[in-house]
Amino acid sequence: MLLINCPYCGERDQSEFSNGGEAHVARPKNPELVSDREWSEYVFIRANPKGIFYERWVHTHGCKKWFNAVRNTSTDEILKIYKLGEEPPPLKDFKNTPKTPSGEPKVGSGNFAVKKL
Repeated sequence: MLLINCPYCGERDQSEFSNGGEAHVARPKNPELVSDREWSEYVFIRANPKGIFYERWVHTHGCKKWFNAVRNTSTDEILKIYKLGEEPPPLKDFKNTPKTPSGEPKVGSGNFAVKKL
């Protein structure tokens, strides 16, 4: 069971939350001047790193408020939670451990922990 510490309600089970994807994605200042390609990239294209990553979360079955988190996508460990509008902590402040098994890709889920022979 993964517990998430809502900055408004306190610690709750992961089932109460929804992941909103990558945090700190800048919206185009003049969306009416953006090409269809640029708009689709803003809406759909996101980073998918393996390791420490900024994410948005919402307490869907609780206070319904959004917040940001720093999460290690390799281990699912939530390293820091902070409210919207607060300065994000520098990623260099977090140690990117433990290492994933050798041979896994640096980007994507790449669950190669069990390999068929």
